This record gives sequence, structure tokens and C-alpha cells, in this order.
Amino acid sequence: MIYNGDFLGVARLHRLAAHVSTPLVRRSISWLLLFCCLPQLVTSTQKAREKSPPPAPTFRLVDITASAHIQFEHAVSPEKKYLVESMSGGVLLLDYDQDGWLDIYFTNAPSVDQALHGQKARSALYHNNHDGTFTDVTDQAGVGYPCWAMGGAVADYNNDGWPDILVTCEDGLVLYRNNGDGTFTDVTKQAHLTDRRWTTGAAFADYDGDGFVDLMVSRYVELDLKNLPQFGVGATCHFRGIPVQCGPRGMKGMGDSLYHNNGDGTFTDVSKSAGVDDAAGYYGLGILWSDFNDDGRPDLFIADDSTPNYLYRNDGGGHFTDVSFVSGTAVSGDGSEMAGMGVAACDYNHSGRFSIHVTNFEGQNNSLYRNDGDMNFTEVSYAAGIGIATVPYLGWGTGCVDLDNDGWPDLFVVNGHVYPQVDTLEVGAKYRERKLVFLNQHDGTFRDVSNLVGPAIAVPQPSRGAAFGDLDNDGRIDVVVENIDGAPMILHNDGTHTNHWITLQLVGTRSNRLAVGTKVKALAGALVQIDEVRSGGSYLSQNDMRIHFGLGNQEKVERIEIRWPSGRTEALQNLSADRFYVIKEGEGIVPPERARPIVKKGAQTASPSR
Repeated sequence: MIYNGDFLGVARLHRLAAHVSTPLVRRSISWLLLFCCLPQLVTSTQKAREKSPPPAPTFRLVDITASAHIQFEHAVSPEKKYLVESMSGGVLLLDYDQDGWLDIYFTNAPSVDQALHGQKARSALYHNNHDGTFTDVTDQAGVGYPCWAMGGAVADYNNDGWPDILVTCEDGLVLYRNNGDGTFTDVTKQAHLTDRRWTTGAAFADYDGDGFVDLMVSRYVELDLKNLPQFGVGATCHFRGIPVQCGPRGMKGMGDSLYHNNGDGTFTDVSKSAGVDDAAGYYGLGILWSDFNDDGRPDLFIADDSTPNYLYRNDGGGHFTDVSFVSGTAVSGDGSEMAGMGVAACDYNHSGRFSIHVTNFEGQNNSLYRNDGDMNFTEVSYAAGIGIATVPYLGWGTGCVDLDNDGWPDLFVVNGHVYPQVDTLEVGAKYRERKLVFLNQHDGTFRDVSNLVGPAIAVPQPSRGAAFGDLDNDGRIDVVVENIDGAPMILHNDGTHTNHWITLQLVGTRSNRLAVGTKVKALAGALVQIDEVRSGGSYLSQNDMRIHFGLGNQEKVERIEIRWPSGRTEALQNLSADRFYVIKEGEGIVPPERARPIVKKGAQTASPSR
């Protein structure tokens, strides 16, 4: 069966073969693929040769980890005997000292054996030195040992102007309040965030428009470090005939939690009354807030592992409606439950609507849900050209960002298996895997350019989190990858193109201070783009909160339209390209110093101006 140039039948048979443990059956399926599809493949290849080759990408992603002086290493659990040892590794980008440069926070986690012996793994905060290097400031900041850390998110929960850090943990949450002097204070208990269940994804948004960001967290499975399933024992503890860690199937899932921000430094669990408590007990991972139906209220998407995804429509009044299945985002296009890990949203096809990209398990394609309007989505992974290329890999962190500044968002994915034991298999995926880069073709499709944007992309690693932002303020999006074993990888975007760009830092007044949930529309010549300020996303990670638009050959933006979470709308005219702008709600463009905190350092709460 051929669909828009992709062989859906090939992909489905490939997926079947990947889960067959008998070598004879695997070889039979391979011969069937060759016999059935060779004529179509030959014809397709001949047609491709008749066309002129596509232009080479105008950027390269270069590994600068060593030159950046990043010496962090995630603790290593070589055998990954337990599920919890395979799932951590989120990374956060934030400007914690408000100097205009992105800093990096790496989360860390020990092995089960280390934890049972009281040993901890050190997370690390790196300060950006403005010269391409970073300095470890973890000890001064006081954020080295939050917990068995999974990942986290960033927001200014108390509106004091300083971005705070939320860390998700094997045993709950840790909230670090930014004191504004280079240090943080653990305020988890004071904030009433004391649920000790295993928490994975997190993201903030002001779902009720009261000026304070609320917190949504996803949870995975019930876990007792002293009573874990025995490695390789049980029906769900084998993969292609070899013993592996158990789960998540066969383990009990846990509900998710929505915490309402009370505006006084505390939160209240409103999960059940809001209708987002996950009574089914799915295995929650990546979280994304986005206004999918353009009604001014943030909706909620949760990527679930081995269970259906959730999509909740924000109805206002503090209530959400589960539209997962009716929207078309709960399962794949052929009705299969997928193993959702990371998630990203963007308007990849310039429809004026945010679509959703989800990374999945090896043997499954990554999912691209095209937003058709009115909370209706169509799964177009194969039609968009990312289906077959992603089937062999196990995907985690992902971003839908404009890597070449042409005005069209591209896709970036990091991969890595959960089972080190797959390296003993004769065929199939390996534990360490390469990364994937898909270039937007401006027609609703992507081109796999993974082999054309630098050798660092092909380096096999056990990757988990990925965060995207302009680390050196050169107008190009860089990538920070956290690997679950050993050192991370910092990928600098060495663009050789002359495409223009614009970056906007938004500051709320009536809205929450970091402007989370603000929607921006940019009009530059024929380019019309939209984006949002988002907390969380990717796989348990945090991207740069500044809005970045590539502009192609446009030297200015004729009009910027902003819709703040407070409901206020503003418009700006004729902004020159290749510049950073600070835009303050109600005041327009202001000098950078006007974006810095106006409250006293260490203040716990500052109400939004109304």
C-alpha cells in the first residue's frame, strides 16, 4: 500500500518483524518485504534520480561540550535492571540570574543499589559566561541534590521576576524558589507539593487566567525501591526472547495531578474537580500546554507510555473535557496504543494552528498529529515523511524548532534504548542510538537530513532529555542533549546561511511574569508564523522561553500580534530583523533592564499588576 510516497505496508511489516523473536520468521518477513516492495522501491528511486537533488542544509550542529567546559556526567547504571534506572535525564534551560543569557540545569539520578545504600547523584547548574563557556555554580546555588531527579520545568510561580526550578522525582517533587541572588531555596513543603508518588513530566500554565501559573505533573507507575520486580522474571520482563527489566506493562499506573496556584506561594491539588486526574492510571511522561483551538485558554496534552495519550480541552471555569479519542490524538492512525515519551508542538505547516509531535518506542513510528481545527487532529507521520525513518529508533526528547531560520519549523529527535541487553541481539536496535534531524520542506512534509548536518548527529548515545534555545545569542537555535549514561552533548548551530531572524522576550504585568501561555503572531512578507511561550515539553525538559522566529530573506517584521494570558492584545509594527526585543505587557518594546525584576530579592510573592 502506497500513501503519499511512503510505504505504509512496509512500515507495518517492519514493526511486526521488530517484535518477532524467531529468526526464521524475521527472515521470512524480510524476504516478503523485498519480494513485494522491490518494484515500487526501484520505480521510486528512478523517479527520484530524474529530479534535481534537493539543496544541502545551510546549517551544521557541532559538538562543543568540551570547549564549553561542561563536565557534568549522569550517573551510570550499566545493566538497567529496573525501570526507574532507565527513565531520568531531563535538562532545563533558564536564565536564572536574568542577565540575558541561557544557563543549563542537568538533572541526575543514582542506581537502585546506590539509593538503597544512601548514595545520591549530583545534579548540576551551569552559569553562562557569555563567551561560549559555562561555569559550574551548583554548590553556590544550592540545587545539587534535590532528589532522585527525573527532569523538570521552569516558571516564576510567585511572580517575583526570578525564574524558579521545579524538579520531578522518583518520590515526588522539589520546588526551588529563586532568591534572586544566585541561590535557591527548597520550598516544596511550604508550597504544599508533598505527594510522594513517582513523578515524571511537569509543565506550568495559567489555566484559569488569574495571573499565577498553575502546575500539571504526570506520574508513571507505583514504585517501592525495596520491593522491585525481579529482573527477567515474568511475562513482561522479556524483550525479543532476552531477559530485561520489568514494566511498565504489568505494573500499576498512577493518576496525574493538577495543582492550582493560590497566589500566596502555595498550591492546591484540583485534579479531580478539573477532570484531569487520570483515573485510568495511564503511564504519563511528556506534558504540553498549548491553546490548540485558539480560544485563549491553554489546553493540555500528555504523552503516555504504552497507553493512550490524553488531550484535555480547557472549557474555562476550572474544568477540562477529555477529548483524547474524539480528537484523534489518543492512539496512532491505525488505532494502536503507542509508547509516548517526548512531545513538542508547532505550526509546522503554517495553518495557524499548533500540531503535536510525539516520540515513541522502537518498532513504532514517531507520531505527528496535524491540527485540522476545532480540536480535530489527523495522524500524518508517514504522509509527512517522518514515519519510516523513525521506526528503527526509540525516541525521547524532541523539538519542533526552526534550525535554519527559513521561517518553517524543523524536527529534531534524540534516541536511545531502555535495555542495554539489546546489544546482544543479532539484528535490530542498539542501546546507544543516533539523533535524527528533519528539515521542513514548506509543503507539509519533512526531509531526513540527519547525515548532512554534521558528524555529531551520528554519534550513538543513550539520550533522554533535549532542550532547545539560543545559548550564545547569535540568532540560531542550539541543542542541549542529556544522556542517561555519562556526559551530555551541547550542539552549537553553525549556520552558514544568510537567513534573518527575530527573538522576543516577553514580560507579563497583568499576566504571569514570565508570560507563559502568551501567543505571538509574526507577519514578515509572505511569512505568517505563530508560537507560544511554554513551560516544560520535550522529554522532561525545558526550552528557552524566548520566542524565536526565522525570517528567511525578510529584513523586517511588518507586524507582531500578541495575545497575553490576561486577555490583553497588543500589536507592534515594523521591527528590524536580527535583533532581540524585550516586550512588556501594556508598554510595548522596552530596554532590557526594564525586564529585570522590580521586586526585592528573596521576596516570596508579588501579585500581578492589574
